Amino acid sequence: MEKPFNNRAWFMVLPVFIIVAFSAILPLMTVVNYSVQDTFGNNQFFWNGIGWFKELLDLSSELGGRFIDAMFRNFLFSFLILLIEIPLGIAVALAMPRQGWAVSVSLVLLALPLLIPWNVVGTIWQVFGRTDIGLLGWGLTSLGIDYNYVSGVLAAWITIIIMDVWHWTSLVVLLCYAGLRSIPDAFYQAARIDGASRWAIFCAIQLPKMSRVLVIAVLLRFMDSFMIYTEPFVVTGGGPGNATTFISIDLVKIALGQFDLGKAAALSLVYNLIILTVCWVFYTVMTHYESKDGRARP
Repeated sequence: MEKPFNNRAWFMVLPVFIIVAFSAILPLMTVVNYSVQDTFGNNQFFWNGIGWFKELLDLSSELGGRFIDAMFRNFLFSFLILLIEIPLGIAVALAMPRQGWAVSVSLVLLALPLLIPWNVVGTIWQVFGRTDIGLLGWGLTSLGIDYNYVSGVLAAWITIIIMDVWHWTSLVVLLCYAGLRSIPDAFYQAARIDGASRWAIFCAIQLPKMSRVLVIAVLLRFMDSFMIYTEPFVVTGGGPGNATTFISIDLVKIALGQFDLGKAAALSLVYNLIILTVCWVFYTVMTHYESKDGRARP
């Protein structure tokens, strides 16, 4: 006798749906509501339609110009971060020990930067880069290098890039190390029998086997770096000038500094759409390449 279908199991996941609706869907709908309205204070809102979106996408407008400049800085920062952290993370993972007590010590040391809150990371590097009491700033100044992240654009960018590399490279290392540990020893034994070099082993065995974790690492690091706010805000405040004013910092300035909730809501929706679109395109291309490469192998 066929057992009747029971829908009561859905009640088990109902609390999850309620939490998601409260923490994600309702705030999102509030932002959508603000994006089509304007306010002049005193909690009075007026219908504006898609006016903010038109102004945002109009490069000749003040809002559109700010958005394009900030978006360019965001993409530049994310590109530099991925260019540094992904190869560095792979190199560190390859150099890590595979057995013994050194494995535990290495994993604990690598995990330490990931446990530090973002605002504390910004504070650490704000002090570390000062020329009067900071070790980095004082050391570079002693060597005759003109370093001042408060007034120098190049120094500010170098500081926040090094800060992000120090903070998040460990994540890439841990993911790559997990991918390396999942490779069976039979692959290495076959490579040794064939007399393969270290580079050949990396290209033919290790890198293909790490492709899945690398996709995850790149996606996570792109999203984190593209949405970065706390660290550069604490260190540079978006300066000097607007040199390190990313979209997230500009968004907070518009929402809290100018109290233009309509502009800020429209900007946040476009900002979110850009992140989702880029991640979807990248994930689709990488998974398509991986599946195509897998079919090509015997």
